[in-house]
Amino acid sequence: MLAEAVLAPEDTRHTEALALVDRLETLLEQEFDALKAQDLDRFEQLLEQKNEVLEQLSTLSGVRQPEDADQLGSEWDTFKSRMVACRDMHRRNEILIVRKLDAIRGTLQSMVIDDPASSVEVYDRLGKINRLRRRRGYSDA
Repeated sequence: MLAEAVLAPEDTRHTEALALVDRLETLLEQEFDALKAQDLDRFEQLLEQKNEVLEQLSTLSGVRQPEDADQLGSEWDTFKSRMVACRDMHRRNEILIVRKLDAIRGTLQSMVIDDPASSVEVYDRLGKINRLRRRRGYSDA
């Protein structure tokens, strides 16, 4: 009897889950905006909130693994389709992160490149442009 009082009726759980999906969609959009603006502090705050919402969704729906969603009844179809949309939004954010990291890596690599045939220009310690292909070592002089 105590277990019945603790468990919410199916309709209530479903309604609460859909409200949390609304929150998750909003967080994913805000996360994307923070990534575009390179606001990492805001991104980290949103990430914590997103993880909390995902944990609550997992508890309400009983879905811990992707295959668990197959056990939900047809009344959860809207929930499942919206969660697929959230997964796609998450992947979009992940792609943006990967692209930004690749751009940063490329920039860093161009600044430390030691290829004598390279035409990349970098600044030396004195703030002067140093063309790497004209650079000679002591052994070449």
